[in-house]
Amino acid sequence: MPEAVIVATARSPIGRAGKGSLKDVRPDELARQMIAAALAKVPELDTADIEDIHLGIGQPGGAGGYNIARSVAVQLGLDHVPGVSVNRYCSSSLQTTRMALHAIKSGEGEVFISGGVESVSSFGYAGAADGLPNSKNPLFADAEARTVKTAEGGVAWHDPREDGLIPDVYIPMGQTAENVASLTGISREDQDRWGVRSQNRAEKAINDGFFAREIDPITLADGTQVTTDDGPRAGTTYEKISQLNPVFRPDGTITAGNACPLNDGAAALVIMSDTKAKALGLKPLARVVATAATGLSPEIMGLGPIEAVRKVLRVAGMSISDIDLFEINEAFAVQVLGSAAELGIDHDKLNVSGGAIALGHPFGMTGARITTTLLNNLNTYDGQFGIETMCVGGGQGMAMVLERL
Repeated sequence: MPEAVIVATARSPIGRAGKGSLKDVRPDELARQMIAAALAKVPELDTADIEDIHLGIGQPGGAGGYNIARSVAVQLGLDHVPGVSVNRYCSSSLQTTRMALHAIKSGEGEVFISGGVESVSSFGYAGAADGLPNSKNPLFADAEARTVKTAEGGVAWHDPREDGLIPDVYIPMGQTAENVASLTGISREDQDRWGVRSQNRAEKAINDGFFAREIDPITLADGTQVTTDDGPRAGTTYEKISQLNPVFRPDGTITAGNACPLNDGAAALVIMSDTKAKALGLKPLARVVATAATGLSPEIMGLGPIEAVRKVLRVAGMSISDIDLFEINEAFAVQVLGSAAELGIDHDKLNVSGGAIALGHPFGMTGARITTTLLNNLNTYDGQFGIETMCVGGGQGMAMVLERL
């Protein structure tokens, strides 16, 4: 059975939504430039051999609609290559890698483009399409009302199923983070200190040239290039972050300092069978060992990495001690801390170059961006195995084991 290997990666700088460096760039243009950059790193590959383009996008509407993957294929001159757009929210572009893995393993093709994109700027700065009709299923109306009441009253979270109630599948992500804080007892101070850690580590990584090794520039309409992430804030201190007000509940713990911002960006991977890579004389960057997706209550979706990591390790026949480095997407500090504690992850192996609190989290891009950063870190620290994982909106978790080659 063939193995799926990653032979090239490309990720854009990450822009701040609504006000950052990429706010005027369409999502299909972001994706087009990153797929082109990834393909340029594999000149040995005949594009006629590309089987499919799998592109993740967390908000597939507006400028990111109309099957953006196929639009990008045509823009690249790859008329013969089909494209599919995938939405698994925060893990959309990890799902696209999983699809390539499964297709290669089953013998349905040898070369795939996997990636993802998000332009929150194009979809509305608040992350929602203003003026669109309310498409929520009224089945969840009572659950949504209960979430609002809980948020206002600061009531400690417990599983609504215990009271015969349905969970709120539409619950805002910030409210899920407050629920995780309530459930785990993780303090505001611990969350803030993790936020500072993320910023400080990202600052060091920038100064060390770490991110310069993984970022491919975005060329703007006027010909200028964006080469660095907007998000990281040099000199961040606990004293500064601890003064920020809660965002989602008056007595809450989630602030702009311990949560990710809204962002724009794209990333792409070239994935092929190990036999194809060998035939082309390529040295792969990594092997995709295993992937897994799991579910849990939407109201505590931040703890999704726990069962996802446990499941992917079972599939891979491995244990936590076999893993050299971990990347947990920093949607919120509280979910990283809660997941790491339950899994027994050593913080010295976790998000060693900072995470989404500093860098940002363009939903559809994040899976492929974390893959790129994890491979960069495995090279930097001479590690062999890494795990990337994230919580996913709607109450899911996803994880992948990579082996550096």
